[in-house]
Amino acid sequence: MKAVVAVKRVVDYNVKVRPKSDGSAVELTNVKMSINPFCEIAVEEAIRLKERGIVTEIVAVSVGLSQSQEQIRTALALGADRGILIQTENDIEPLAIAKCLKKICENESPDIVLLGKQAIDGDNNQTGQMLAALMGIGQATFASEIVFDEKDLKVTREVDGGLQTLGLKTPAVVTADLRLNEPRYASLPNIMKAKKKPIDIISIADLGVDAENRVQLIGVELPPERKAGIKVDDVAQLVDKLKNEAKVI
Repeated sequence: MKAVVAVKRVVDYNVKVRPKSDGSAVELTNVKMSINPFCEIAVEEAIRLKERGIVTEIVAVSVGLSQSQEQIRTALALGADRGILIQTENDIEPLAIAKCLKKICENESPDIVLLGKQAIDGDNNQTGQMLAALMGIGQATFASEIVFDEKDLKVTREVDGGLQTLGLKTPAVVTADLRLNEPRYASLPNIMKAKKKPIDIISIADLGVDAENRVQLIGVELPPERKAGIKVDDVAQLVDKLKNEAKVI
């Protein structure tokens, strides 16, 4: 059984992002980049499935700049077997990414495709759903538990009313939630081994994918600073503030 895992290069979640001086985009110069945390959870789940003898091969796939090889190498150090980079110099939208992943899945024929439930940079969370629709296969989003029953798949996901369990036939697309697992750290020997693992680089033009953006980014700006809170002396003053200043009652 083969697993394809999508990984995205994003600004590290510990870094405070800031816009460029002209407000055209987020400043990425000399900023630490990492795997999207939700993608890292997806990689960890694929590795755990391999450790249980369910998955035999893990292919890490990324779409982006040549520097995205760093994030693929991280996935390889964690336990993926090989990587594929679909190289493009432009920022592309989730639909184009889903089309690229579809092409890869047509070549690789995976039994399960794992993605993070969303990206922390653009907050997009539709790539997995689009990929499942394009491929015409089942999907389970925001997964908090994945259980294999022979070739069938049971996925537990969180909904407003509690937990929902879905049964799917493979191949299927699953997007990982925070509660699915806690990713491991890559050991030094595995980091060294990852340098020898293969990464295939494919130009997005070679895939024949329409990567034209349909949404234009107008500008980026920091949110307004929040005012400091105040202490009130009694309930009457609290009600007065809520009614006349906050206007919530």
